[in-house]
Amino acid sequence: MEGAPTVIDQRSPRVRDIVELLKPITWFPPMWAFMCGAVSSGAGLDGRWLFVAGGVLLAGPLVCGTSQVVNDWFDRHVDAINEPDRPIPSGRIPGRMGLWIALIATLLSAVVGWLLGPLVFAAALVGLALAWGYSAPPFRFKTSGWTGPAVVGLTYEGLSWFTGATVMLGALPRAEVLIVLVLYSLGAHGIMTLNDFKAVEGDRATGLKSLPVTLGVANAARLACAVMALAQLVVIALLGVWGEWISAAIVALVLVAQFAAMPRLLSNPKKYAPWYNGVGVTLYVLGMLAAALGLGGYI
Repeated sequence: MEGAPTVIDQRSPRVRDIVELLKPITWFPPMWAFMCGAVSSGAGLDGRWLFVAGGVLLAGPLVCGTSQVVNDWFDRHVDAINEPDRPIPSGRIPGRMGLWIALIATLLSAVVGWLLGPLVFAAALVGLALAWGYSAPPFRFKTSGWTGPAVVGLTYEGLSWFTGATVMLGALPRAEVLIVLVLYSLGAHGIMTLNDFKAVEGDRATGLKSLPVTLGVANAARLACAVMALAQLVVIALLGVWGEWISAAIVALVLVAQFAAMPRLLSNPKKYAPWYNGVGVTLYVLGMLAAALGLGGYI
């Protein structure tokens, strides 16, 4: 099949190869957003420990892990250029094993979502549908630098936050929580755009129209910064309107710190994107927690 990697090893994959395929480092954002959702609910943990543990498992290893396997399977030809040592293109996950792992993980995620309640189940199904649509034909949302980051931001931040709040409440969260989670999901579009800088050559070679490819690295970096900042400015304003002054002040402080870090990123976006992901994105997610604490009545 055209674009398929050459299998160099037909043995059964090792556990560590499967774990690498699931990319545990990517689980942190949705698990953090889940925690923000739980905190923003303002509900106590009494009697809900198992639900919270199941929700963390669902947001991170299951739905996010599934998305990583799906992405690696349908992007194996791209990884053969960008990351040839990944488990599938290297042959450490042989044959169609990657596809089977993705299908099993999808089913397991749906089962856990069902056990956590109808609202969580619905959110899990939406997240799984977006995970497959992001990478798999005919949709392949990731081929667009506009829809791809939007889908990831909605899944990683918005749905995970929604799941955290819903698990704690056993019901829909209030309107203020829904508004803030949507805003942080929109802002995460910028984070996902910054992540595309590491694969510009492979994306260009395989026809993926990421924003660094279509707009150029410099313009894409400016847009990413603007999107992240605008979302936080709206959150700050709304928190102020709702009387959450301490929370608004904290989000404002972390945004000022991001503004201080942005010039270095913009001076050489491709070089400093990994650095900004460590500094600016960390500040962004700390602001998420501050907003959640305010909404939950903790500060």
